[in-house]
Amino acid sequence: MANSAAGSSRLPLPVVMAFSSTALPIAAIGLVMAVYLPRFFAGQLGLSLAAVGVAFTVVRLIDLAIDPLLGMAMDRTRTRFGRYRPWLLAGGPIVMLAAYMLFMAPHGITETYLIGWLLTLYLGVSILTLAQAAWGASLATDYHDRSRVYGVIQAVGVIGAVLILLLPLALGKRGEGAGGVHAMGWFCILLIPVALALCTLVTPERVAPETDSKERVTLRDYWDLVRRPEMARLIFADLFMALGPGTTAALYLFFFHDARGYTTPQTGVLLVFFIGAGLVGAMFWGWLAQKIGKHRALIVSAVAYAVTQSALMIIPPATMALAIPGMFSVGFVSSAFVLIVRAMVADVADEVRLETGKERVGLLYALVTTTQKVGTAITVGISFTVLDLVGYNAADGATNTPQAIRGLELCYVFAPIILVFFGGAAFIGWKLDAKRHAEVRRQLDERDALAAEAGLLDSVSGVGLATEAPR
Repeated sequence: MANSAAGSSRLPLPVVMAFSSTALPIAAIGLVMAVYLPRFFAGQLGLSLAAVGVAFTVVRLIDLAIDPLLGMAMDRTRTRFGRYRPWLLAGGPIVMLAAYMLFMAPHGITETYLIGWLLTLYLGVSILTLAQAAWGASLATDYHDRSRVYGVIQAVGVIGAVLILLLPLALGKRGEGAGGVHAMGWFCILLIPVALALCTLVTPERVAPETDSKERVTLRDYWDLVRRPEMARLIFADLFMALGPGTTAALYLFFFHDARGYTTPQTGVLLVFFIGAGLVGAMFWGWLAQKIGKHRALIVSAVAYAVTQSALMIIPPATMALAIPGMFSVGFVSSAFVLIVRAMVADVADEVRLETGKERVGLLYALVTTTQKVGTAITVGISFTVLDLVGYNAADGATNTPQAIRGLELCYVFAPIILVFFGGAAFIGWKLDAKRHAEVRRQLDERDALAAEAGLLDSVSGVGLATEAPR
């Protein structure tokens, strides 16, 4: 039963921090892609809002098929360096090249250029995100320790996002417009190899034994996982909890600058508080999930999101003293969504392996990362199209009508609340709680211990036969 004990122990904090380092560039790039790049392409490089919205939507739709294929490939990977470590090392150069081509893009680029390099960037980010999430599930096997580990990953990601937000502010005038985007690009490009080296060199990798190591992963496995009640709920909830904050991310600069009257530096300061709140929020929601259960913590966070997001409309325009705590509270609450869902997917992966004897961690995480992409595609495409229909002009210095501003406010504030409510409601009646997962882990640890003993006996028998053969 040594394995059981090991499986229930908490991972050392230095190992967790080293493993989480990859979240630094992933979160930084994700923030710039969601908040700064759409405006950069539309406001600085001459593309229309509709063209940018179509480009992001097309790329996301094409990208939907990538994560399931990556998940299946990762679940089939067997190397002496581990299952997920080679994927992390392969994804880094892809992200670095695509980030350079997008963040340093010249004026006058075409939609084809934008779509091609966005697709490349999303491919690299998908590899990094999926490999880290799946590796984390096998690294932390205890129900409560998973909340802690994914909370640290979220917190480290927040640090990366805050650093990239502070960069243009630190540069002053040089950090405005295209100069700020270029600086962010170099920050991400240089950070990637450092973070990947720290993660892959320090973090151990445990690959659980399978009942049939030659079993191939097929699209039928993908469909079977989608149909599982627990996974169907997680996919639904993850989609709607991505749609809510995703809508605000795409419209953030437009809303606070044009609708609420904040200057460009002020919008940067507000975003720092919003993202920085996730550092505190990640620790709090990870703690709360350990106290009341992951599913209950998500329900609480969904209700709290509605309250904090609604409060933004009460705050008078251009009032930093009230806007700062308002944005901090929204960021604090929304930090719960991704980290808790990811920890719950790891629990489902244990249950799947117990019932089927197959390792499907990569494929399970591919399901929820795909929903994130669907959410982003829908929010950018639909939001930008709606703004275009109401006559909103995104060009720098443009004057918009009151009707266009009102449409912007409705899209930013109230649509996300409804979406997040649907996500939180999906966890009413959730069954895979701490008690159920403890029983799943107990049975898995016992079976893994027996499999390890059987493998040792087989190797000893093989040596014995080899020594007797010459006789």
